[in-house]
Amino acid sequence: MIAAAEVSLLPLYLILGYLALLIGLGLVSNRFFKGSSADFFVVSRSIGPFLLLMSIFGTTMTGFAMVGSTGKAYSSGIGVYGLMASWSGLVHSAVFFLVGIRLWAAGKRFGYVTQCEYFRARFDSPALGYLLFPVLVLLVIPYLLVGVISAGKFLQATTAHMFPELFKLTLPNGNPHPLSGGVPPWLGALVICLIVLSYVFFGGLRGAVWANTFQTIIFMIAGGVAFWLISGKLGGLQAAAQAVAESDFGKPRLAREGLIGQAQFFSYFLVPLSVGMFPHLFQHWLTARSAKSFRLTVIAHPLFIAIVWVPCILIGLWATAHLGPNASPNAVLGRMVNSLVHSPVLTGLVAAGVLAAIMSSLDSQFMCLGTMFTNDIVVRLVGPDRFNDRQKILLARGFILLVVGVTYGLAVYLKDSAHVFDLGVWCFSGFASLFPIVFAAVYWRRVTKAGAISSLLAAAAVWFVLFRQDILAKAPGAGEDEMLIFGLMPVAIIFTVSLVTLVVVSLLTRPPAATTVDRFFPRRPASLVP
Repeated sequence: MIAAAEVSLLPLYLILGYLALLIGLGLVSNRFFKGSSADFFVVSRSIGPFLLLMSIFGTTMTGFAMVGSTGKAYSSGIGVYGLMASWSGLVHSAVFFLVGIRLWAAGKRFGYVTQCEYFRARFDSPALGYLLFPVLVLLVIPYLLVGVISAGKFLQATTAHMFPELFKLTLPNGNPHPLSGGVPPWLGALVICLIVLSYVFFGGLRGAVWANTFQTIIFMIAGGVAFWLISGKLGGLQAAAQAVAESDFGKPRLAREGLIGQAQFFSYFLVPLSVGMFPHLFQHWLTARSAKSFRLTVIAHPLFIAIVWVPCILIGLWATAHLGPNASPNAVLGRMVNSLVHSPVLTGLVAAGVLAAIMSSLDSQFMCLGTMFTNDIVVRLVGPDRFNDRQKILLARGFILLVVGVTYGLAVYLKDSAHVFDLGVWCFSGFASLFPIVFAAVYWRRVTKAGAISSLLAAAAVWFVLFRQDILAKAPGAGEDEMLIFGLMPVAIIFTVSLVTLVVVSLLTRPPAATTVDRFFPRRPASLVP
């Protein structure tokens, strides 16, 4: 066992310093707060191209991208890059261009702040707004779990051996656990939640945008540094790959096929469609100053994905030889950093970068839930004039606290029974299954509110049944194999049910009112018609 005297606490101090900077950033952003609910929720629609790119990319790259992808590469091999990163690079930008800009235009024109507001007006259906809210909340919670579990697991691995007496762990045979002395996941996750809450409470969405920009820069730099240091300690890229090829556990994970079936691989392309229905991403789109602000995001997003995912996938692959077959996938990245990056300063900086990736999504997700609760439930039920801006902000903060409490409790309960990557895929699958609704809303005049409601309910029901079977009903330590249906990812089944229901019910029910259609599909002046 590593003696306590041999373990430097400097990485922990650097992590704490980084977290203190985030709190300071929230305090500074509060000085720019204009006092209105529109400024708190959508930054007065004033964000330019660079901040839009960094905030959108930061909020889509959570613990799923760094901790989750590293752990999944460790357990399933190099094909993980093709599953998510390559599909995401193509699909995300297409969705930003085809859907995001149109939703921004509608939001700016009619003053929308949330998805529920848009869909309620687009389908002329208050019922759809009320039904959509709980579905979005239930789908965001697994996404929040990804970040909270990732933070707790990573901090434990990074601080291993720092507190040998306070947080002692032993293996069943009585030997010290590799993570003994590390900050326990429940405590690390609690600290991260409180830090995120602090700057969200102080700065609203402006605080989240500023923090996301800062965190994106940090985790992209830190990821590159971690990759360079770890590869160097393993003897370089060629030596690291050779060690995997010579490992009984790692060699099968170098193959392009075997652990991942072809039907499974191709059905994964549906998962990135989830960005079209992320409520927190919708809110970030509404912050854009103009449609031109989207250009940089559409172009640079695929490149940024490659910069983040390639190092993480390779580190996970190298871990198969370095850590052996018995490591927890959720702790792989932290253990690789802790065991190979021996400089306390660099260890602390890399750890701060990983936490930046995790926290850059939590803040936006907390904000979007508070915004939806305030605008789509409370204000909608009691009337827009019942509360002033200050009271609306207090309502949002209160609901955020409730959601964080529920999420934290679930994270502590599920910490060892659900992989970060699998939770992320389930979350994305649910949102992706709702994509037909938003795509039809912006492109199909004939879609009806009955079709949208039926599609929403069908997708939610099928998703919950399958999610419960794969995650909630699975005992801790049970099999780690991904659920497949006829070799396909569950998202393929749920998406198909949603799409077919939407089309069939829309065609069988009365078309929407002409006034509603004309509002969202304005006719061009006769002089502009060729």
